[in-house]
Amino acid sequence: MRIYLDNCCFNRPYDNQAQIRISLEAQAKLYIQNLIRQKKIELVTSYVLWYENSQNPYEMRKTAISEFMQRNSSEHIDIDKAELIKGQAEEILQTGVKTNDAYHVACAIFAACDYFLTTDDRLLKYSTPKIQLLNPLDFVKRLEVEEC
Repeated sequence: MRIYLDNCCFNRPYDNQAQIRISLEAQAKLYIQNLIRQKKIELVTSYVLWYENSQNPYEMRKTAISEFMQRNSSEHIDIDKAELIKGQAEEILQTGVKTNDAYHVACAIFAACDYFLTTDDRLLKYSTPKIQLLNPLDFVKRLEVEEC
């Protein structure tokens, strides 16, 4: 199984955990990270993800996320693939999805990921038969159902 986590998903454990939803999503994301480390799930990253992470003003967070991606990514979509992804991204942009989000989803589709994980409610409203967009908590629930 191949997944793509967007930047807000990677940053969820660093958000204020006072809200139960944020806390549960953070726990789910950390659980998913462990599955990735154990090679039970393949992580796909992209030049878009690396760029967004490079803009993180918190050096410790930026470094931790970069190191995790570098050590655990099974495939990286490099910028030399941007022209191949552009058409798909433009199609997604037509639905009102923001630019970086559209390129994230397009990279995940290009890499034939099974799931795209995000905590962005607005992005989760986008739907396509090419990939399933889920919140990390819903993804963990789905994994548990599949294991039964």
